[in-house]
Amino acid sequence: MAESFVFEQFVLDPDDRQLKRGGDPVELNGRYFDALALLVREQGKLVSKDRFLDEVWRGVPVTDEALTQCVRTLRRQLGDDAARPRFIETVPKHGYRFIAPVDCIETGEPRTARAMAPPSAWQGTLVLALAGTVGGGLAGFIGGLLYGFVGASQPLQPGMGATSVLLVLLCVTILVALLGAAGVATGIALARRHGPWVIAGGAAGGLVIGACFKLLGLDAFSLLVGQSPGEITGALEGFVIGAGTGAGAWLARRTASVRASALVGALCGGIGGLVIALLGGRMMLGSLDSLGRQMPGSRLRLDQISQLFGEASFGPVTRTVTSVLEGALFAAGVVSAMALAARDQGRR
Repeated sequence: MAESFVFEQFVLDPDDRQLKRGGDPVELNGRYFDALALLVREQGKLVSKDRFLDEVWRGVPVTDEALTQCVRTLRRQLGDDAARPRFIETVPKHGYRFIAPVDCIETGEPRTARAMAPPSAWQGTLVLALAGTVGGGLAGFIGGLLYGFVGASQPLQPGMGATSVLLVLLCVTILVALLGAAGVATGIALARRHGPWVIAGGAAGGLVIGACFKLLGLDAFSLLVGQSPGEITGALEGFVIGAGTGAGAWLARRTASVRASALVGALCGGIGGLVIALLGGRMMLGSLDSLGRQMPGSRLRLDQISQLFGEASFGPVTRTVTSVLEGALFAAGVVSAMALAARDQGRR
């Protein structure tokens, strides 16, 4: 038998997914309705934040502000007052409790038509991973444009057009960023329910993609041109920048906006880029410079970028600054995109 819950002038029908006040529907989105249903079913009992995350958000990472906003909306729709609650009581640092008397009534035969269920944990993981991949790709697009315009602005060799330089650098940067973001974001999404383990998840994803990228890249160059450049982005860089991005994603869970998430991600990614430079590793621009100098007949030169930092060639200052900037941009793109996807899922 289907059941409905009655409290004061309200009727909550979980099967029909409706809340009515005196017969008139009260508007609530799917997540907020599920949160209210959980509170009402547990009338008089404390409902912790972890239970909300597990049963309402289904493990999708959300900030404390998201839960606070949910309860604030429920109170507004119920006409409740946080200072003198009639329905939802706050238990500081622990959770919430539904304190109004609730009557349970049977409403007839079970209904077969049900509202669409919230996304499963695996669907949430996939959405977050895809969002992080897109965010990393957008970061690669921005970085590729910057590098492309700078590279195309320098004197070019005969037969080499500025548009070609721009497009080549743009496409290569986007491709590398998408691959890296796919690995890092997937690792973070898989570990999202395990607190700081998202750092390890991001590091593992970056490590795998970085190792595969370098292995396949070296093999491809050996096959095509008979020479294998050793100084390109690989497992070390993937591991460090993945850990930095994971740290940004973990810390961003405590922020209240996507913009703040991007700033936190940029800070952590920039630190990762600095670590890579100090360890002698190479990010995207450093890899391109290495390829351009080692490959026979290559016409790619990035001296114009080095001159911005007072160096005649791609030296330690240029490598460090560009590594920090690349790490910051990449992590900001991945973290902010995943935060936006998590916020959107939390509103459903």
